[in-house]
Amino acid sequence: MQHRIIVLGAGYTGASAAGRIAKRLHRDDVAVTLVNAEPDFVERVRMHQLAVGRELAPRPLGEMFADTGVTLKLARVTGIDVDARRVTVTTGGGAEELEYDTLVYALGSGWNDQGVPGAAEHAHEIASRPGALRLRERLAGLDAGRPVVVVGGGLTGVEAATEIAEARPDLDVALAARGALGDWLSDKGRRHLRKVFDGLGITVHENAEVTAVEADRVVTAGGTAVPAAVTVWTTGFAVHPIAQATTLRVGETGQIVVDATMRSVSHPDVYAIGDAALVAGPGGKPLRMSCASGVPTAWQAADAIAARLTGGKLPAIPLRYVNQCISLGRRQGLIQYVTADDRAVRSALTGRLAAAYKELVCKGAAWGVAHPTLGLPTRRRRVVAEPSRTATVTEAEAAA
Repeated sequence: MQHRIIVLGAGYTGASAAGRIAKRLHRDDVAVTLVNAEPDFVERVRMHQLAVGRELAPRPLGEMFADTGVTLKLARVTGIDVDARRVTVTTGGGAEELEYDTLVYALGSGWNDQGVPGAAEHAHEIASRPGALRLRERLAGLDAGRPVVVVGGGLTGVEAATEIAEARPDLDVALAARGALGDWLSDKGRRHLRKVFDGLGITVHENAEVTAVEADRVVTAGGTAVPAAVTVWTTGFAVHPIAQATTLRVGETGQIVVDATMRSVSHPDVYAIGDAALVAGPGGKPLRMSCASGVPTAWQAADAIAARLTGGKLPAIPLRYVNQCISLGRRQGLIQYVTADDRAVRSALTGRLAAAYKELVCKGAAWGVAHPTLGLPTRRRRVVAEPSRTATVTEAEAAA
């Protein structure tokens, strides 16, 4: 019988893992099924572009995985029984159950309202395509001079504020940050970020934690009311809740706790990748939720699954950071170089060259999803054994 591998989620990580697994293993030995709710691959790193009306090229998953050995199933995951090794999904025809031998959990994350009163009711999110499209419609209906407030001073907030201000210079765009603008960047990075914000006319409310969102304003912890015809919420991500409803071991964030090969420490038939996984990076620091973190974990999991099924050597892909790529509209960018554990160093690339660099990274990420097997042998390996049921990587495996 074929070894049944189910991958849940076709974002950057899930799609990469499915394609890589199918390329590594012989089709007679494995059945790889990729489950996703939408028929198209969504470039999540471009949702701020979609929100301001820019058109994105469609990327149908059916075309991406044609003749790869991956079966695409359009369905929404509604439950997982990791003890019975069964996934419940809902399709147009109703509920179905899918049985697996190995599960790759890549359901990712969505926006996090942080429990702030009024955020869920009045704020817009750009962590998903539907959210970005709703914001797009709302922005398109705004008259000149109306205030837009982006809440959250991290990467997503900075990109959203600059994209909106550049695309709609007639709007009054502001950003509310809990700390100082770009406080995680180098001196050079902060100076460039502030220069771009000033050039785009973006008002910055620093050290302004938003504690309430209303229909026409946001309120900070200090009691300041900031007018907002539209509020865009970018204060971080929350993982898909399904894992917490299972017997999988999860961390405080709801992420699945995994070992160095992305295998669940409680259920060895389950691998978790991307935002869904609690992964120890350099120095034991958890990897942040991002495409930069997720794709290497997808490769790690795919190669580990193939190695265990074929009796091969387990992978040892280094999980480290090199830079943070930030778009500041379509004409400006910032590439902040970082240490392995994601701390800013002095060096940074700025301006149009940085914008071109960031665009190249975005295109490369999408290309990599459609071509996840670059550099892999063209010959698929045969399955010789069922994977070990040991829940963690053994000393012998780690030394191999």
